[in-house]
Amino acid sequence: MFKPLRKRLEAAAAFLVSALVLCLAGCATRAPQMNTSFASYTLDCDTPTNPALQAKLEQIDTELRRQFGMSEAQTAVGVLDLRTRRLAMVRPDRIEYAASVPKIAILLAYFQLHPEAATNLSPQTRHELGLMIKASSNEMAAKYSQELGLTAIRQVLDSYHFYDANRGGGLWVGKHYGKGGERVVDPVGDHSHAATVRQLLRFYLLLEQGRLVSASASRTMREIFASPDVPHLDDRFVKGLTGRGVGIIRKSGWWEDWFHDTAVVTGPGRHYILVALTHHSKGDGYLMALAAAVDDLLIR
Repeated sequence: MFKPLRKRLEAAAAFLVSALVLCLAGCATRAPQMNTSFASYTLDCDTPTNPALQAKLEQIDTELRRQFGMSEAQTAVGVLDLRTRRLAMVRPDRIEYAASVPKIAILLAYFQLHPEAATNLSPQTRHELGLMIKASSNEMAAKYSQELGLTAIRQVLDSYHFYDANRGGGLWVGKHYGKGGERVVDPVGDHSHAATVRQLLRFYLLLEQGRLVSASASRTMREIFASPDVPHLDDRFVKGLTGRGVGIIRKSGWWEDWFHDTAVVTGPGRHYILVALTHHSKGDGYLMALAAAVDDLLIR
């Protein structure tokens, strides 16, 4: 009398196994569409842009330049959507005097030359590096660049190919901030502190991938960018993204009529890198409007 029951149990078990197989098969077919990991993404001189995003970014740049009275020679911008791995860049390899933005190179060099700092960083050093990055302190930047040496900082940059004279230049530190004395200009642009959009995008990409020095060092550097004990400077990208519920780690820069901003933006439906360099008295307004326009574009 137990045979019918056993048959029913065997049939039910067979049905469950079949259903599980179908479910797993369905997941397997959907997985490639859902795979937006950027862990293995590479950004170099041959990385293609996404045609649709490229067209939109060029349109935004053109409209904002018209609004603020700026020429093509006065802006350069790039965005990398880490969720979809879509890239767009406008004049990415034109080197620019970068003001305080290359302080990120001092941060990188510190962790490269002090690998123990990744997991054993004193509270004082963490705070001072936070002041250098988030508050853009020249005093702290000079303290650490003098400790490391300008030559050593550039050697670290070279080890990551952040500067290539044959490809427009890149990230460069040739002078202690706020100090006289030693000054070595970059070979392409003749600047003491310089950057290009492409190499700044690469810097933040490698940081987000955990590939600057080490995964633990990248994580600690990211914490320094965040530095909750140091308030954001309320300008440029930060001001343009106010009220949007996003998190921002960024390094901005300003000197005379050079206005720049660089950031990783995270929040509901977005995770992207945005970089822009401007050389115009209304660059602040351009950067604020750019941040809002790109954020609108990427969450649309």
